[in-house]
Amino acid sequence: MTSSDDLLPVGLEDALPQRARAITAAMRAVLDAMDAHGYDRVRPPLVEFEKSLAGRMEGVATRRMVRFTDPDSLRTLALRSDMTPQIGRIAATVMAAAPRPLRLCYAGDVALLKADQLDPARQRLQLGAELIGSDGVAAASEIVSVAIDALKGAGIGNISVDFTLPDLVDTLAGEALPLDPAAREAVRRELDTKDAGGLTAAGGEAYLPLLYATGSFAEAVEKLAALDVGGVLASRIAGLRAIAETIGARARITLDPTERHGFEYQSWFGFTLYGEGARGALGRGGTYTIKGSEEAATGFSLYMDPLLEALGSRPAEVRKVLFLPLGHDQDVAARLRAIGWRTVAAITGEEGPAVLGCTHRLDGDEARPL
Repeated sequence: MTSSDDLLPVGLEDALPQRARAITAAMRAVLDAMDAHGYDRVRPPLVEFEKSLAGRMEGVATRRMVRFTDPDSLRTLALRSDMTPQIGRIAATVMAAAPRPLRLCYAGDVALLKADQLDPARQRLQLGAELIGSDGVAAASEIVSVAIDALKGAGIGNISVDFTLPDLVDTLAGEALPLDPAAREAVRRELDTKDAGGLTAAGGEAYLPLLYATGSFAEAVEKLAALDVGGVLASRIAGLRAIAETIGARARITLDPTERHGFEYQSWFGFTLYGEGARGALGRGGTYTIKGSEEAATGFSLYMDPLLEALGSRPAEVRKVLFLPLGHDQDVAARLRAIGWRTVAAITGEEGPAVLGCTHRLDGDEARPL
């Protein structure tokens, strides 16, 4: 019987065996892909001081964090809502003397005080990789490649990568397409929502052509280059072309240079990952600066829920499960487990092997089908 005390808060749920197995398998595949590229895993704590979590990256909103008072220090603690700032802290402190570029990866739960309408989950499993010490084209190319390999390793097909330029407005607003500092945020917002009327009303009429420099990368980047006033975007456009060239045919590439949703702390380059079977983004990444140390970095984050959604239509792996009767030979059972069998041992002697999900029964030293 379930009482009201057993109900979980809105946005939280149990992962039952089938889902937990899928999460574990996908997490291992992603971590293995990152390890293969030389990224070492770190495990930062779930809870830190609020100022530390908010102080390493631009745009980290403490209002979204679950906060409480530390009984020891009486300082405000918070549950992490994003693991990337923690990697920045590690790189800037305990691993400050480590050789650069520093390659770190991670996997862990993050928590939000309140979910948004597009994603009701308040606890999410975040996985990612960070290359600390560079935000250049070579670093960005490697990070995008690692992200693609991680998704492919997990079983995602038809991967698409959407490029963006998070600092586009600031770059153009200086001299090429001057904007009053007070109007820049409004122009960014209207570009992000693709609202031509709102963009004009906000004083960004000169930015209207950017709304149409989107779509397939080869075509969109040519449109963007044609709009480059005074060559202020030349180095960024050259960087985008170089990154796209390293991806080649491994993923479809698109460009939306004004997209800013999810790129609160990225600098010149950002990207969003999509895949077959997922309705939304599988992850995001890009270049950024670690506050405090002012060190350049490049990285990406994936989230498990959309990853599992993309994998949901695939048939589950059928495992052979061996029922071990009372009094079975322990050495034989150990040998069979060592070669890949999953075993379920009898406890009372009255269990039904088929009911327990077994496909075989141990008979002496042989596994026989039920």
